[in-house]
Amino acid sequence: MKQVTLTVEGMSCNHCVNSVEGALKNAGASGKVDLASSTVAVEYDETKVSLEALKEAIEEQGYDIVS
Repeated sequence: MKQVTLTVEGMSCNHCVNSVEGALKNAGASGKVDLASSTVAVEYDETKVSLEALKEAIEEQGYDIVS
């Protein structure tokens, strides 16, 4: 399993947390949002899903990936 931390702009509430974590789960990964630091700790199997696909899943929810 690969782990990466993404900085995501636009998250401000529990709805945001559920949207981002839900999108990652639907894409085949697990994620833990930290609203205070605007980051998402993502764990995924890179043989099953790409980091780009996970970033797209987050962006489709209306959030911007900074890094």
